[in-house]
Amino acid sequence: MLFDTHALWLLLAVLFLDAVIGDPDWLWRRLPHPIVGIGKIVSRLDAALNRADLPSARKRAHGVLALIVLVIMGFGSGYGLQTLFTALPFGEVLLVVVAAIFIAQKSLSDHVLAVYSALRDTGLVDGRKAVSMIVGRDPNQLDEAGVSRAAIESCAENFSDGIVAPVFWFAVLGLPGLLAYKAINTADSMIGHKNETYGDFGWASARFDDLVNLPASRLSGLFIALAAPIVKGSVFTSLKSIAKDASKHRSPNAGWPEAAMAGALGIALAGPRAYAGYSVDEPYLNETGRKNASTNDIRRAVLVVWGAWGVMTVFVTVLAIGS
Repeated sequence: MLFDTHALWLLLAVLFLDAVIGDPDWLWRRLPHPIVGIGKIVSRLDAALNRADLPSARKRAHGVLALIVLVIMGFGSGYGLQTLFTALPFGEVLLVVVAAIFIAQKSLSDHVLAVYSALRDTGLVDGRKAVSMIVGRDPNQLDEAGVSRAAIESCAENFSDGIVAPVFWFAVLGLPGLLAYKAINTADSMIGHKNETYGDFGWASARFDDLVNLPASRLSGLFIALAAPIVKGSVFTSLKSIAKDASKHRSPNAGWPEAAMAGALGIALAGPRAYAGYSVDEPYLNETGRKNASTNDIRRAVLVVWGAWGVMTVFVTVLAIGS
């Protein structure tokens, strides 16, 4: 059996704990977030292994080594904690709390709604500042529609990377799988860039991140499509957008939730956009949809993601009952 029944019931507790509490600022102002710790390990491996004078093949080999170290550390840490918690009275409560730290549903919602509130309450300048916290593109080149579209795309993509993927790997491999996934995903976000510095060294992390996110991206697209009616969208239109446009995205995974979201909201996403120092000219997802995303579409996207969270939770519940 792929999923452990007991792990699925624990996962439901994790989902509800994160949905209610999220990442409390008062706590992480006083303590370093575990993701920060993973990031420091990635930085040290980068500094030690990614030397500019190395030939391309050596950089790739060192990148593979760095990835192996990160996966072993993530999986080993998760295994050690899970073993410890299992041996303690009420240890499962601790396991749920630790796992919830690495699920980002409420945090994602809060960050995306911050863009909505900034645009609505104080205007474009503050909207650009808010969206710069969650996207990599150059906010100074974005108008209100561009800021809105960027926030919506980030909402859809991070629903896959930040919620569905860690949920999937916890369901399959428990806390070891969850922490190994977060180590891989953090490495990809830091060194998985196609540039002179990381094109070779970060190659393994980027490709492996694509692989481990593959099942979650497909599931997240389905969950978003099924949640489309929450904003009076069409499940069929959302699924059609996935089938037609998901493969057009430069990422093998991000196109699935983004195309689903575009179809659910009736807008066009992706397309031409600018990043720091360069621009990309890519096709639209759901090209027949509205090109000018509005501030209100950000709020609608968050509603869809919460609906998708609900669909996912029902899915996990059904699996737990049927296992």
